[in-house]
Amino acid sequence: MRRLTKTVAAIASGSLALLAVPAVGVATSGAAPKPTYTIGYQGPLSGGNQQLGLNMVFAVQLAINQANASGKLPFVLKLKTFDDQGDPTVAPSVAQSAVANKNLVAMVGPAFSGATQASMRYYFAASLPVVSPSATRVSLAHAGWTDFFRVVADDGVQGPADANYAVKKLHAKKVYVVNDASSYGAGLASAFAATAKADHASVTAVTVPGTAACQNGTASTTEYSAAAIAAKASGASLLFYGGYYCDLGLFLTQLHSVGYKGAVMSGDGANSPSLIQGTTPHSAANGVYLSCACAQSTSMAFNAQFQALSHFSAATATYAPESYDAANVIIAAMKSLKVISRKNIVAALHKIHYMGMTKAISFQPDGNIAGAAIYVSQVKNGQIVQLGLE
Repeated sequence: MRRLTKTVAAIASGSLALLAVPAVGVATSGAAPKPTYTIGYQGPLSGGNQQLGLNMVFAVQLAINQANASGKLPFVLKLKTFDDQGDPTVAPSVAQSAVANKNLVAMVGPAFSGATQASMRYYFAASLPVVSPSATRVSLAHAGWTDFFRVVADDGVQGPADANYAVKKLHAKKVYVVNDASSYGAGLASAFAATAKADHASVTAVTVPGTAACQNGTASTTEYSAAAIAAKASGASLLFYGGYYCDLGLFLTQLHSVGYKGAVMSGDGANSPSLIQGTTPHSAANGVYLSCACAQSTSMAFNAQFQALSHFSAATATYAPESYDAANVIIAAMKSLKVISRKNIVAALHKIHYMGMTKAISFQPDGNIAGAAIYVSQVKNGQIVQLGLE
């Protein structure tokens, strides 16, 4: 834990001395030096959901390191990080700082939907291309932002797929749907509830706002006591949680405490080993189903290089492969251009066809990925095990 804390501090400050990009493009024999461009990452690099940000930023750094080391770029790339804590109230100031950096040509992220919503007015005004590896709120692609792209399916795909899995495969007839009041959690839970009703399940939907304690690290295991009692009293055979792993871990702790016996399912915001670590006892997380429009990496080469850089496993690093793809699709767009600018990269991304590690990547006119799949995993014996496609 101490190693991660130090790493977060270094990343959040924008100082990546330990992750330095190999020195390439230095002028030799009188040759002109290559121009340097900056790709940003925006996401939670501190706070209760920092692990998701760590998963992403190391993957982006790896993509940049590899591109520089290839010797095939007509430019040099740098990474600059922007820590928004996953918080939409912090994101606007972060976005304004980003667009003011004239050497910044593209952004991987923002990671969270609420932070993306709060940031995009500034990015759109500055024509800065934004490729999110994880922001899934449906409306993000319908706001008229021509510089917004994402490499994952939105909640309009994931929520219904989750509901179909819960009702048709897990045979849940009575479901209790909880959202954490975040843009992401509310959107996912709403999409789940609508399809569950259409599948003829009995649905009770409630809002249980996420706790500030998760963000500031002062969370108590007694959080969510009343919510857990209400969930048990509902008699539901399945509880669906729209929200993030920090709060769900506290919720699972109380569900265990009150003796809730039904199944629990959640989406990509909770799909992290930190969910298990944040549940007391850890075994109370066993059996939880987790969905994601992301796949676990099975690439031995990627996993080895990622772990060497991050000092934690890529196998369960949610959204690391998608972040790697997001960075690489930006780099591919840049390589296709004679003149690199924010606007030209946006235009190139609208036309691009790129074979990524996770999927073939091309974008619909609204920035949504063209085609996607939803995977489901389950916590078994303290490990997240991918079961397959929903």
